[in-house]
Amino acid sequence: MKNFFRHNGGLILLIAILLAIATALGSTLLGGTANPIANAVGTITAPIRGAVNSFLQWTENRYDYAFRYEALQAENEELRKENAKLQDDAREGQAAAQENKRLRELLNLAAKRRDFQFASATVVSYGASNWENTLTLSKGSNFDIAAGDCVVTETGALVGVVTEVGYNWCSVSTVVDATIEMGGLITRTSSAGILKGDFALMTEGRLKLSYLPEEVDFIAGDEVVTSGMGGVYPSGLLVGYVEEIHSEPSGMARYAAVTPAVTLSDLIEVFVITDFDVVE
Repeated sequence: MKNFFRHNGGLILLIAILLAIATALGSTLLGGTANPIANAVGTITAPIRGAVNSFLQWTENRYDYAFRYEALQAENEELRKENAKLQDDAREGQAAAQENKRLRELLNLAAKRRDFQFASATVVSYGASNWENTLTLSKGSNFDIAAGDCVVTETGALVGVVTEVGYNWCSVSTVVDATIEMGGLITRTSSAGILKGDFALMTEGRLKLSYLPEEVDFIAGDEVVTSGMGGVYPSGLLVGYVEEIHSEPSGMARYAAVTPAVTLSDLIEVFVITDFDVVE
């Protein structure tokens, strides 16, 4: 091998020089076009390079998508928690505002009727059928509540009358119950009559005001309050409003169908009047 390079080294060097000159001349003559060997190599490797680049680009896109998706999920979870908290705060604020409103109205009622003594109670259940319309409250004789006590809202609107009392509960016949009977008064005309429950009207959520003077002028929307007649119940408690005028079956008298001032099924907290001054 050494002898081969010693005897032929000059020839090999000459061939290398000629190839270099030929390559340079080829590149010059081709004007920047790749030589055949480079062109062949580039042609073979071009699809591979493209596939590799495409795979790398796809991998990068998938990674970016996964990263962004996780970030969006985390952000969405934070927004969901924040929204839930805001809703809870809004509910608490609304409940507090309603409670403040009830207390203000109760204070107004207490200021107007200083003779009233109250026991607050929660409505445990509401029962309505063809035979009765009642409430069960959370307090009883342990708070000096007794049968015959009137139950009102914080504004002084009549809810009903206590009919049965336990130690820590009581039953209330609402203003539309068929057993209710008390003196009523139309404030516009000062016309007195009797407020009574009626089975037919009870199913409609109403009661009747009857035994009024024949000449009384009913108008739909007239305000009806308790008259306090007989001293059994306080006077001036708002009962409801005249809705319609009807004739008794005999045709000899008229009565007013009265819609209560309160929505009985929506009540949550009420106030029992445990004592009051009788006004003759």
